[in-house]
Amino acid sequence: MADFIRARSDEQKEQRMQMIKDVVDMLFSEKPYHEITLTTIAEKLDCTRANLYKYVSTKEEIFLELSSDKRDDYYDALLAAFPEGCGYSMEVFAEVWAGILNAHQDHLHYCDILSTIIETNVSVDRLAAFKKRYYARAYEIAAMLASHLQMSQDTAYQMLLNIHYHAVGINSIGRWNPLVVEALAKENIIAPKINFRENMKEFILMNLKTFSKK
Repeated sequence: MADFIRARSDEQKEQRMQMIKDVVDMLFSEKPYHEITLTTIAEKLDCTRANLYKYVSTKEEIFLELSSDKRDDYYDALLAAFPEGCGYSMEVFAEVWAGILNAHQDHLHYCDILSTIIETNVSVDRLAAFKKRYYARAYEIAAMLASHLQMSQDTAYQMLLNIHYHAVGINSIGRWNPLVVEALAKENIIAPKINFRENMKEFILMNLKTFSKK
């Protein structure tokens, strides 16, 4: 792809990086993580691996950038849904939050492999920038929750983590995996179906009630 190779300005380089991320995001929606390589990414972009190395050193660096983008989209949606003075009851708060998580399951998909895979093979500079952004945004959300729910920011942050990691786990269990389907069929196991949104609504409400008492 000649246009991809000819990038010179910072703006063009940002555009090329976005093209790379778009391709990887599409691949990750269709394939398991281990089937995505710099070679398959380059083939989709119609460029060479050598050209990809101008932007990233590993595929994990691309996934790290996407994880950051997905997290920011999710946090922005939370901030927009709970404006200052909204005065929602806990039940409404839980329902709205569950709906936002349901709409951002792609964010949870990346988080499922974030600490165990993605963060293990990136440059320390990229990881430091990612962590700086993560804590700035997470504390922003914790402050918003603390204000609405009349709890300390530390308590709100703990609750945020509780809800996040439960959502990541439930999303992972419910995600279609052909190998798991085959294994269950081999043992004649019928796994219970999970309604992600309803499960999260109940879990969030439980956390709101529990942490508001602390």
